Amino acid sequence: MINDKINQKIKLERMKKGFSQEKLANEAGLSRNAIWKIESGRVRPTVDSLEKIAEALEIDFAVLTDVSKVDL
Repeated sequence: MINDKINQKIKLERMKKGFSQEKLANEAGLSRNAIWKIESGRVRPTVDSLEKIAEALEIDFAVLTDVSKVDL
C-alpha cells in the first residue's frame, strides 16, 4: 500500500510541476517507460530513482516520500 501511495505522490508532484512523463524522465535521467511503470505501479522505484525524481521535481526526498496525506 505504501508503494501505491508513493507512486501516486510522484504523479501528483509531476502534474503540479506541469511535467509530462517524458519531461520528468529527461530531467531525472530515466526513461519515460520507467516513469510510466513507476506511476502505474508496475514496478517499485528504487531509492536511487526516487532521489533522481525528487531532484528533477525540485522537491526534498522527504516530501516525495511523505504519503501521510495521499488517499487512495
